[in-house]
Amino acid sequence: MTTGILGGGLTGLCLANLLQEDLEILEKNSEVGGLCRSLQEDGFTFDYGGSHIIFSRDEDVLRFMLAPLGDNKFRVLRNTKILLKGRYVKYPFENGLADLSKEDNYECLYQYVYNLLNNADLKSENLKDWIYATFGKGIAEMYMIPYNEKIWNMKSESMGVDWVERRIPKPSLEDVIKSSLGIQTEGYTHQLYFYYPQRGGIQSLVKALESKVSGAVTCGFHVKSICKEDGLWQVKGEKDEKTFDQIVSTIPLKDLVEAMKDVPKEVRSAVKCLRYNSLITVMLGLDVPRLNEISWVYMPEANIKANRISFPSNYSSYVAPSGKSSLLAEITCNEGDDLWFRRDEEIIEETIDDLYKLGVIDRKSVCYSQLRRSKYAYVVYDLRYAEKISLIRQYFHNTGIHLCGRFSQFEYLNMDACVRSAMNKVRELAEETV
Repeated sequence: MTTGILGGGLTGLCLANLLQEDLEILEKNSEVGGLCRSLQEDGFTFDYGGSHIIFSRDEDVLRFMLAPLGDNKFRVLRNTKILLKGRYVKYPFENGLADLSKEDNYECLYQYVYNLLNNADLKSENLKDWIYATFGKGIAEMYMIPYNEKIWNMKSESMGVDWVERRIPKPSLEDVIKSSLGIQTEGYTHQLYFYYPQRGGIQSLVKALESKVSGAVTCGFHVKSICKEDGLWQVKGEKDEKTFDQIVSTIPLKDLVEAMKDVPKEVRSAVKCLRYNSLITVMLGLDVPRLNEISWVYMPEANIKANRISFPSNYSSYVAPSGKSSLLAEITCNEGDDLWFRRDEEIIEETIDDLYKLGVIDRKSVCYSQLRRSKYAYVVYDLRYAEKISLIRQYFHNTGIHLCGRFSQFEYLNMDACVRSAMNKVRELAEETV
């Protein structure tokens, strides 16, 4: 049984490690890794597909991700903040109410309790309603709605709720009250400690997984055509053609459909209508030994371009030269909009200006700057998501092409969820051959 794995991102590499049979990874880019790639330059290392950390509630998944790293890893205590109205508020927001002004603290607590007593049974048809029903007006309007609208680049009333139960834990009344009074509480405890490679950034995990693939890894193979002939899958690139008994696709659905013929009009239309966001990352090296003690900061205010900034040199001292530190700013956008086409230098300068005005950095301390764009970054759940994805998945199920990973399943999967997706797919493939 020969298996073709389309895409050599994290999911594709995990599939290849787990299958360990006659397989070949076909990767469009010159190297594998997808969003889990790192830029190493002038002594700095940045994860330019967004700030990545290794954590999971799933012990099997966590062991799988950590094993290839061997001793090349640190265990780090999360110290994450939300920058709001000039204040650093502990993350998650509902666990940091005491960091707010007394007036804002009161408003968040009062509205949370009021909502709990009066609106507990409200049905939520969209993200905005769900946030109000879950957190109350204070937390909703102060942080949850502006931040979510900023990162998703979309109005919250236009977003569905298919994903929220898995992504946004509901706080307990006890924790909210303790938080308001200044009693220490922790939210998202599965992420309280995380792991990060000592050297090489997140791409060191990718390289470790690649080294363990028993089959072939072919880079620079841009899938142009996929069809089935005489029971075998024919995959054509710009120059070469490959033949497989089965295919597992981890590439974006839009790219997959473009390579196929005879896809029903309604399926093509559904894929075309799927929403996703792109990402611009601004990477800054700073001539400062240690800028702060923070892991990353969420930035909900609309007048600041970045939705999150992280400090990689606080994860590992080896990702910046001695005596220097690093900062990564993430900016959500849509491919094709004005921001996407702005000059790199212009975006970098505006990001530095924002961070200087906020008091995060001294402009004069910037000694390195770089920018990268990622076309596919976030899956966006609009109100018709469930309807569209159901139609698409049924089509590929009937066709016999297996979908796995963030942009092939079209789900907002973290790294650990991508690994679990690969594990589940391998088990499914094994059951089919019995």
